[in-house]
Amino acid sequence: MAIELAQSPLLTFAVGLILVVLLLVVWDLPAFVGLAISAFGVGLLNAVFVADFTFADAASKTATEFGNGMAGIGIPILMASVIGKSMLESGSAQRIVRGFQAAVGEENSDIALWGSSTVLAIPVFFDSVFYLLAPLARSMRARVGDNYALYLIVVGAGASVAHVFVPPTPGPLAVSDQLGIQNLGLTILIGLMVAIPSAIIAGLVYGRWLNKRIDIPLRDAMGTTTEELQERANRSSETLPNFLESALPIILAIGLVASYTIVDTFKKPYPILEPLQPVVAFVGDKNVALTIAAIAAAYTYLRWSDLSRSLWEEELTDALKSGGNIAAITAMGGAFGALLAASGIGPYIADHLQGLGIGLLVTAWLVAAIVRIAQGSATAAMLTAAGIMAPLTGQLSVSPVYMVMAIGAGGNICSWYNDSGFWLVKEIGGLTQRETLQTWTMVTTIISITGLVTVLVLSTIIPLT
Repeated sequence: MAIELAQSPLLTFAVGLILVVLLLVVWDLPAFVGLAISAFGVGLLNAVFVADFTFADAASKTATEFGNGMAGIGIPILMASVIGKSMLESGSAQRIVRGFQAAVGEENSDIALWGSSTVLAIPVFFDSVFYLLAPLARSMRARVGDNYALYLIVVGAGASVAHVFVPPTPGPLAVSDQLGIQNLGLTILIGLMVAIPSAIIAGLVYGRWLNKRIDIPLRDAMGTTTEELQERANRSSETLPNFLESALPIILAIGLVASYTIVDTFKKPYPILEPLQPVVAFVGDKNVALTIAAIAAAYTYLRWSDLSRSLWEEELTDALKSGGNIAAITAMGGAFGALLAASGIGPYIADHLQGLGIGLLVTAWLVAAIVRIAQGSATAAMLTAAGIMAPLTGQLSVSPVYMVMAIGAGGNICSWYNDSGFWLVKEIGGLTQRETLQTWTMVTTIISITGLVTVLVLSTIIPLT
């Protein structure tokens, strides 16, 4: 038994956990360095315990996964840094914040951010929404003077729920496909019914509760200092761009990315959309969409600042340097999670949970939750759980759509050091590790638990069988 435990993926997971906590929390190494050492350490254990995984793979797979991560988030983060810097420095973010507050009242600023992120995240990936709305949260904090924890939480909660509950985002869409669900409209409807209460509890309720107990200060982030933010917050409205020009980068990014999602989703029932596919496949790619948005934001920055062309270029270069650091940390966090996944921890956990005598929906949630905590990726956890649960859907007494939601809820739980999203929120938000755990990690966990409870209640009241 001891030998079996020593050679199980649990040992690799435990060592990885100890390493990352020791290096990042106890020794306080730079995040990129600590994550790289942890990934290499997990890779060495994989070389000892995993068949066909060599010591050379411990090095090469870490580099490959880091490169894959950079391929996925490198350009978006760099362009998001330009957008954030430009919107903050030009006053565009302040103009949007003042527009929100004029529409809903300053006391409801959190509702405006929450509603925006929740709606925008349905056609657009979580990371893109967070890139675009984090500068608004920072500007709102600079203008109001407090509530930064609340503003970040509502943005994170709204963007996160669509990521795991509402197609056509890839996670729930892929799980629906694995479970053989043909009615995408029903999946979207139930997804919204699960997502909205989850986002309310995790975003507005928990956000307001935590905001009364901690005060997160503004720190330099995304190439902009706190002094610059405060200066923009106190400028008169006449010196700011108009609302349409201010919001144009967000409108462009969301509209272009959503165009691909819409055409790809509806081209079969509406063949008239088919000729648009090649066009939206290019402009709707998040790398291209955010680049176009960055150009618009940077141009507004140039028009509404008194900087010379050379100083403006230097400011944008500083933003890119800041974005490069964020991208490197985020990609290495993903590589650490991928090396943990290579240990076989996902299938190992799933195999050992199959024999538990609990309800199928709770089992699906539990499998996805434990795999998520162990290896970091929400999508990977959801697909692992879907593969395990797919043969059992025939035993359900309710619609399998509810299993999609239970798996999504489990896959969202406890984003921490092995999840690239954790580092994205930390770095773009200008948070400490502790603050990120208090805000983002807790939000993802509350969404997970609230989502499961909502699924169990809905499936009891409306079984859809």
